[in-house]
Amino acid sequence: MERITRGLLLLSALVAGLAVLAILGFLVWFSLPLLRGEGLTQVLSWRWRPFQGEFGILPMLVGSLCLSATSMAVALPMGLGLCCFAHGVGPRKPAALVMGVVRFMTSVPTVVYGFVAVFLLVPLVRAAFASGSGFSWLAASLTLSLLVLPTVVLVLHAQFELIEPRVRLTTAALGLTRTQAVRYVVLPAARRGLLAASALGFGRAVGDTLVPLMLAGNAPQVPGSLLDAMRTLTAHIALVVATDSQSTAYLSLFACGLILFVTSVAVNLTLRRLNRADGGRA
Repeated sequence: MERITRGLLLLSALVAGLAVLAILGFLVWFSLPLLRGEGLTQVLSWRWRPFQGEFGILPMLVGSLCLSATSMAVALPMGLGLCCFAHGVGPRKPAALVMGVVRFMTSVPTVVYGFVAVFLLVPLVRAAFASGSGFSWLAASLTLSLLVLPTVVLVLHAQFELIEPRVRLTTAALGLTRTQAVRYVVLPAARRGLLAASALGFGRAVGDTLVPLMLAGNAPQVPGSLLDAMRTLTAHIALVVATDSQSTAYLSLFACGLILFVTSVAVNLTLRRLNRADGGRA
């Protein structure tokens, strides 16, 4: 029975690995035509004007990075605060309620976040700043930070649960309160968990499609402020696929997919390196 289980696990790992390699090969194969002539120069430029023969995806790349970075700038401190609240800073019953709400957030479909934000957040942004339509970098960033928040909290929560039993007797012997134990012992020891939460959250933010598609305004430009419209790589792929399937604009989408694939691989390699570092330290 044990051999059968190992064989099935090995087969599953091989199938998963081959699937990833097939996706990479698919993206590279369809990106090859862009390497001929001036294709690569056209794609790696700053203007997206397909009717004028300009197919630059760099504004969308900048949009993806900016949106993901600002979303994490909101989600990471908030997630860290909620996790600390749940592990000793706050009262037990409210802390349990907070964790219950965070777990419930993981079951809410992404489109629900976007739909609610369109009718609640966008009008608030438009009224508060009296500039633009409200569909902006700011609206998309705030909504995406809520979407990423459960990932950050749950990764940190798991790390805290591993550390707390190891240091409980030590902190009690030192006379530390739960709040002091979290602040001075658990939190510094969870540094790698914080890095892992940051990497996973960033990967989740970069890969999301619906929130930027519904809220960012979808203007193919580099935003100059939080109130400007923008377009991400994922939203760009969805928009072009819905309207075109033959031109150079369509081929440029495979370059977008390749960039997203490389980003995902980088996130996973970062997590793997963190795990190896933890194993070596242990």
